[in-house]
Amino acid sequence: MAIDEDRLNEFLHRFVGDVGATITAGGVVIGHRLGLYRALAGEPGTADDLAARTDCDPRYVAEWLRGQAAGGYVTYDAATDTFSLTEEQALVLANPDGPVNAPGAFVLALGTLQAVDRVAAAFRTGDGIGWHEHDSDVFVGCEQFFRPSYVSYLVSAWIPAMDGLEAKLQAGAKVADIGCGLGASTILLAEQYPNSEVLGFDYHGGSIDLARKRAADAGVADRIVFDVASAQDFGGSGYDLVTTFDCLHDMGDPVGAATHVRRSLADDGTWLIVEPAAGDTVGDNLNPVGRVYYGFSTFLCVPNALSQPGGYSLGAQAGEKAIEEVVRKAGFTRFRRASETPFNIVYEARP
Repeated sequence: MAIDEDRLNEFLHRFVGDVGATITAGGVVIGHRLGLYRALAGEPGTADDLAARTDCDPRYVAEWLRGQAAGGYVTYDAATDTFSLTEEQALVLANPDGPVNAPGAFVLALGTLQAVDRVAAAFRTGDGIGWHEHDSDVFVGCEQFFRPSYVSYLVSAWIPAMDGLEAKLQAGAKVADIGCGLGASTILLAEQYPNSEVLGFDYHGGSIDLARKRAADAGVADRIVFDVASAQDFGGSGYDLVTTFDCLHDMGDPVGAATHVRRSLADDGTWLIVEPAAGDTVGDNLNPVGRVYYGFSTFLCVPNALSQPGGYSLGAQAGEKAIEEVVRKAGFTRFRRASETPFNIVYEARP
């Protein structure tokens, strides 16, 4: 078979870029944890300058800066041998509350890849791997990556897109945040709607412990009750709002979870469902965002679903039709796409 040189070179170019991106993940996490990005965002400088500002070794910092500049994550001025961050680079790399927290994504990615041997074995056996079995960076990185979207959109766009919900929350509503993880979404709801009663549930005890600490740090511990419970057995009833943020597709029994949500809602309650942005077919998702989500789904979402009873493994690119099917099987009569971002689609389900 004849090799097409152009196609070969195009693929090799992609391969080199991917290898560079893979190893850059470690550099981004180091820059994040040592405060290198934050220091560089404050003031440009040489490698020696940045090393002095961050109490790091100059030789390590110099090599780190060169690699970051080669990848376009840092800007280099050859005339002065200085490095800097553009406003755009600083927004993504040095601002944890900005619209995209790139270091959090790389913390999540590196934590996820700690399971590569176990996931490879699961390919042979079909066994599942529970969310709680992963490296702790998975939990921390997941919160760091998704929290900026919640900060940017939850109060300003997603809740106003729900029929009559904002007024209920302002007056005082009963809210359950299911699969709350480290509590980023739960805390935001408690901060914005102090008259509402907010409860956060997650089956992973370690995440609930961190959520309680973060709520205390945010000054809202007295407004939130966190408890260890799954989506199929969380407590309480008469909720005006139930939320699931980027977690329904991870469940082995999403229909069971949706059925429990339906039973737990008030007659005029709302289920706010946030899921990864995805089309309904594989072809719809063959794009950069789909590539990211398929990758994480292979290591996290599908293994977690397969570790639970229920017979589902939707994956992170399930798409709207699959989510609607789950919701309607649980007895909901109204379902619609209410909002969306480049990374998420937001659905409203009503009894």
